[in-house]
Amino acid sequence: MSRFNTRAARPRATSPVTTTGEHTATYEAATGYLRDSKSELYLLAVHNRVATDTFYETGTTRDDRYRQLVRELAVLDPAWTASFLAWLRTHGNMRTAAIVGAAEFVHARLHASKTAALRPGPIAVDIAPHSDRAVIASVLQRPDEPGELLGYWTTHYGRRLPQPLKRGIADATQRLYTERALLKYDTDSHGYRFGDVLELVHAAPAANRPWQGDLFKHAIDRRHNRAEDVPAQLATIRARNDLHRVPVQERRALLAGGADRLAAAGMTWESLAGWLQGPLDAAAWEAVIPSMGLMALARNLRNFDEAGVSDAVAQAVAARLADPDEVRRSRMFPFRVWAAYKAAPNLRWAHPLEQALNHSLANVPALSGHTLILVDRSPSMFPGFYYSTANTSDISLAEQAAIFGAALALRAENPTLVEFGGTSREITPKKGGSALPLVEQFGSIDGTDIPSAVKKHFSGHDRVIVVTDEQTRPGWLPSNMISYQGMPETRIDDLIPASVPVYMWNMAGYRPGATPAGGRNRHTLGGLSDAAFSLIPLLDAGRDARWPWEQADA
Repeated sequence: MSRFNTRAARPRATSPVTTTGEHTATYEAATGYLRDSKSELYLLAVHNRVATDTFYETGTTRDDRYRQLVRELAVLDPAWTASFLAWLRTHGNMRTAAIVGAAEFVHARLHASKTAALRPGPIAVDIAPHSDRAVIASVLQRPDEPGELLGYWTTHYGRRLPQPLKRGIADATQRLYTERALLKYDTDSHGYRFGDVLELVHAAPAANRPWQGDLFKHAIDRRHNRAEDVPAQLATIRARNDLHRVPVQERRALLAGGADRLAAAGMTWESLAGWLQGPLDAAAWEAVIPSMGLMALARNLRNFDEAGVSDAVAQAVAARLADPDEVRRSRMFPFRVWAAYKAAPNLRWAHPLEQALNHSLANVPALSGHTLILVDRSPSMFPGFYYSTANTSDISLAEQAAIFGAALALRAENPTLVEFGGTSREITPKKGGSALPLVEQFGSIDGTDIPSAVKKHFSGHDRVIVVTDEQTRPGWLPSNMISYQGMPETRIDDLIPASVPVYMWNMAGYRPGATPAGGRNRHTLGGLSDAAFSLIPLLDAGRDARWPWEQADA
């Protein structure tokens, strides 16, 4: 009898998120598994909205844990950490976490260098400043972010700015500072204006942007309220100034046929309301819509309806929402499409938003065979709904999980889609159906019991995907809900054969995990990015998976 050469034999692929073998407890007292520092940092970062509370952690606790992990790895493995932070801001699309991470990266390495210089004997860590400047520049991707980084640094570490920080910010200003950026982001509400940034880091204009010298000088003059004429090369700023010279009572008359003039002056929808000194009516929206970005369009669909924009303009907006290239360039998270769908009551937006969602989830894999998809609907996935907390996202983890679970189910060949908490129920997706209405079928369920849901619904599936924050309770019903302490505990390995891949899709980045991870067909993944989506079929095929930024380069 063959023991190893069986039909279930397959290569045992490895994945980057790994557990250490050390045990802890989940926040609901089940056996938990500790991850290594890189794995913990990755899962935390892709879901960490800085200063935001979650069900089990305060924003301060999460931020401290994040900073500590970045500082540790900045010294122990700076090359890995530098690549991670660059990916986090770009493909990961996490803005504030990347900025905080870059600042802590530089500070930790400077501190390690200073400490090592005072210590006799050979230096035991890599402290060469080969990437500090580049890390700073890599995370600054929007024109207001150099000021954000300076605000963070000076708040935490004082006014003294180290050279890598200044040079990295100066590199970014050459790339990011334009006339339109100045008009949009250089406002009195910011402690560090464009002129402040330029003076503090001693930024020089880019050699291939001959107009940037005039722009930098104008930004500094503007900051110091020096009444200087705007140089002729700065045509957009001059056009904006011309608009502001128009008497207020005459401004609405300029809207008819004025879309090109507003665009030439870099007028955004936010600045248009201030210029008009009144609400945006249909004429105002129709004049500014052509120059709005896709994310701004999605946020304002209800406003368009309430103002009564024409059907022709609405059709143009719908066409942009349905354009895959527009969605890709916008880097809009799938849950932002869901937020627009919830906020816009008019059915004319339903189909284009469905298309936008499909485009934003284009790389969610179409899995063959039978797939069990378990979506966590427990209270800890609903911050701000089951309990009161400050700074919660308008889109809960539960909604994000439901969007991803619905997309997986609609693409899979034979899916079993289940929502679970302490109990569970199956949701049946329609072949060829839409994700947005499917998400509306999900509810909320008290408790968290992953083993119970697996035991009830697993039936020879080819793979199991659990979209969850991993904070399961031990055992299964009734021990889950009634005095579960001390009851025998069942783990996923007891319920699913080792030959069947199990993917924990982590949605919160808490320290304890629910299962071992990294190999043996037990994997933990995280982040709603194209590179992350591609890992499931890769691991299914028995191929080792790398970190998303390494996978993209492979």
